[in-house]
Amino acid sequence: MTQSFPATVQDFMTLSWDEIAPLFGELNEHPLNAETVDAWLADWSRLNELIDEAYARLYIDTTLNTTDQDAEARFHAFISDIYPNTEAANQELKRRLLDSSLEPEGFEIPLRNMRAEAELFRAENLSLLTEEQKISSRLNRILGTQTIEWEGETLTLLQAERLQFDNRREVREAAWRKVSQRQLADRDAINALWREYLPLRQKIAENAGFSSFRDYRWRQLLRFSYTPEDCYTFHAAIEEVVVPAAKRVYERRCARLGVESLRPWDLAVDPLGRPALKPFETVQELEEKGEEIFRRVDPALAEYYATMRREGLLDLENRPGKGPGAYSSTLEASKRDFIFMNAVGVRDNVRTLLHESGHAFHAFESFNQPLYHQRVIPMEFAEVASMSMELLAAPYLTKDEGGFYTPEEAARDRIAHLEKIILFWPYMAVVDAFQHWVYENVDAALDPDNCDEQWAALWDRFMVGIDYTGLEPDKRNGWHRKHHIHRLPFYYVEYGLAQLGAVQVWRNALSDQAGAVAAYRRALALGGTADLPTLFETAGARFAFDAGTLGEAVDLIERTIDSLESTV
Repeated sequence: MTQSFPATVQDFMTLSWDEIAPLFGELNEHPLNAETVDAWLADWSRLNELIDEAYARLYIDTTLNTTDQDAEARFHAFISDIYPNTEAANQELKRRLLDSSLEPEGFEIPLRNMRAEAELFRAENLSLLTEEQKISSRLNRILGTQTIEWEGETLTLLQAERLQFDNRREVREAAWRKVSQRQLADRDAINALWREYLPLRQKIAENAGFSSFRDYRWRQLLRFSYTPEDCYTFHAAIEEVVVPAAKRVYERRCARLGVESLRPWDLAVDPLGRPALKPFETVQELEEKGEEIFRRVDPALAEYYATMRREGLLDLENRPGKGPGAYSSTLEASKRDFIFMNAVGVRDNVRTLLHESGHAFHAFESFNQPLYHQRVIPMEFAEVASMSMELLAAPYLTKDEGGFYTPEEAARDRIAHLEKIILFWPYMAVVDAFQHWVYENVDAALDPDNCDEQWAALWDRFMVGIDYTGLEPDKRNGWHRKHHIHRLPFYYVEYGLAQLGAVQVWRNALSDQAGAVAAYRRALALGGTADLPTLFETAGARFAFDAGTLGEAVDLIERTIDSLESTV
């Protein structure tokens, strides 16, 4: 079979659900057997590509100009009407394929995922899942109103972060205390939502046949290659080998700042009082030098980037009315990717471009997989693509390589990046271990005071080296400040696992840059057709949780930092 689809995704975006529904109807009615399955899958794939890209483009439009009410209306109409209907229609097609007992070649992983999703589906949970989203919307409203007054100006908490780079310690402390007190002011309101989240999630799990929400969520996140016990192993490994390394980073910072102890307002400022790095003046310079760096990493990857430049698929500049943050969005039907960010000339902008380009390269490489469902990439490996690119590009950041920095500036940038990797793992362990405790002890976790106590204990276990004397309420309230815990339970360990994979890719590149990049590209090209251990192995890494693998990574990072210190 070959269905007649709209000529372009732009044409598809103008359709109503009543016009799209017959396309699903044809797939439901067409014979499905060994002779027809390939064509049937191709048409289903194309339909999903169009829907996926329509969603992506409508969302992109809302972020390019947040004041465009027409764009917002179009996006809301899509997610209110077309998106839920397509989800339900796709569920029917998944069930039809599974009931056929057909096993198309190269479709093993997608079939595994579909079986899990079909097993989880319960009609009675649809209203509960909607209620969960409503609670999250109420949380968003609370967080969205958090501001502080600073020297006659109203600042969002994100805007207030810049004050933590001020060389005057009294300014940093005053700003930090204002932000923390503002967050504490919403404690009761957030705790009230917490008491709604937990029983609701437990009910969703029980409806699907699970006694534990954690077990339900594990299946929902399609975690087939590791268990909660593996996460405990990872936590212990982090405590053994990363926490001491993080303490050394903090001690070095403390000594350079010349303070008796490192306080939470001492973590962002340059410890030697140097001015911030200014790697570029214009977005055009960022784009051009970015392409030159990628050309040195790999010509094929650079051509993907050049394609995005030529076709207007990079929107990097910061401007009034533009949405915050950065992202990479795959345009499935067009076989392209779009990168969005807010560049203002600081060092993090360079890192962000490398990171988001890694995601884009993953999309381009995976387009060789013929079917949409074969390109659904597990998050644990999606972040390997982006984090690895940050490290693979590191040798080419100097001006004599076409990049942004003098050798001294490049060394300073790399030290900050590598220290950040070390410091991230212990924090990740706090977040992940806290969530395991919550859903193993739901009755106790319904009392926010118990959550405060558990968070503080985990903080003291993993975050060694930061002095919170006299700030105990602020420390105990830290679980309110990590939104994943509330809105995306159990979604965080992925970053820690991916970072370990990325460091191993970088390790290989130190002895064979071309070979490491080739392995990296082979792994990206697998898309979603292999399990996590195979994806990591193809990239030249181990999918690992143990202290040995983590210790090797930390040792490499620390040795590299030591060698770079002599050049700054």
